[in-house]
Amino acid sequence: MKARLNPYNYAATMKPMFAMEETVVKSGLEHSLIELVKMRASQINGCAYCIDMHSKDAIKSGETVQRLVLLDAWQESPLYSDRERAALAWTEVLTLVAETHVPDSDFETLKQHFTEEEIVKLTMLIVTINSWNRISIGFRAIHPVEKASAAA
Repeated sequence: MKARLNPYNYAATMKPMFAMEETVVKSGLEHSLIELVKMRASQINGCAYCIDMHSKDAIKSGETVQRLVLLDAWQESPLYSDRERAALAWTEVLTLVAETHVPDSDFETLKQHFTEEEIVKLTMLIVTINSWNRISIGFRAIHPVEKASAAA
């Protein structure tokens, strides 16, 4: 696999994405929740670059490997809080919006665990990571590869 181009060579065009990222990271949402949402959207979208980056970031900030490994099956695991479950469900329905059309039931569940302002912040987080996924996948960003892990 070979990268198609490096969008970061066009800093002026990428500037709004960096501003969105900075806004969501500084939104006041829990850092652990931010990383879980980024990981889950990236899993759904199949963005290896972002999965690699956010799994490393999550582990550095104290997330457990077990919770990251089980994230794809979060509905079947007791490791996630009700607040995290609501956020992960919202992440899935927004990431798959063309299929889900965002059911009222998911929004009602979300309202039980987040304020309206937090819902907007969470939604912008999901919008941002989905945008990063599309940039990374579209331009075939290649995640760092450790020599011992590389395919022969």
